[in-house]
Amino acid sequence: MNKIVLASSSPRRKAILSKYNIEPIIVKPDIQEKINLNESPEQIAMALSFEKASHVANKFNNGEIIVSADTVVSCDGIILGKPKDEVQGVEMIQLLNNKEHEVITGICIIKANSNLKIVDYEKTIVKFRNLTHDKIERYIKTNEYADKAGGYGIQGYGGLLVEYIKGCYFNVVGFPISKFDYLLEKYFNISLL
Repeated sequence: MNKIVLASSSPRRKAILSKYNIEPIIVKPDIQEKINLNESPEQIAMALSFEKASHVANKFNNGEIIVSADTVVSCDGIILGKPKDEVQGVEMIQLLNNKEHEVITGICIIKANSNLKIVDYEKTIVKFRNLTHDKIERYIKTNEYADKAGGYGIQGYGGLLVEYIKGCYFNVVGFPISKFDYLLEKYFNISLL
């Protein structure tokens, strides 16, 4: 199999790939993440993932497979990135409280030294339970909210906030592994299984 390069420093994305016997080369993309609020959440996620992968792909030229992902949360037409602090973390969880929201991960795969570039996305619907303010505060005090789009991590204590999901669980964690496998098979003739 071609070498896989993960254009991300996310420990969650690396952990998901490792479960499928992929030990990627990790290269953190050095880009300024800019969000164009005139674009849909899907366009934003795909544009950011493409920018990350393109930046990293320029450092390789031997047919390596560069993959990147970018996750955004959308609720009531508002795009939620990563909270800056506890106050913003509480505000995000309150916005999501007792409602459905969308978790969208843009995914980009580029074969180095070729014109093969694929950009797609995965969308999962997540519904939060009706949470008390006290429970929201206790969640924020776990510090799990930090560095996570939407201010929660479903794979940790954040799972306690969720009533149900419709779609790919791994997408909510931050890397839609099934979509990745599908795209690898369809466009690169590579299977994770």
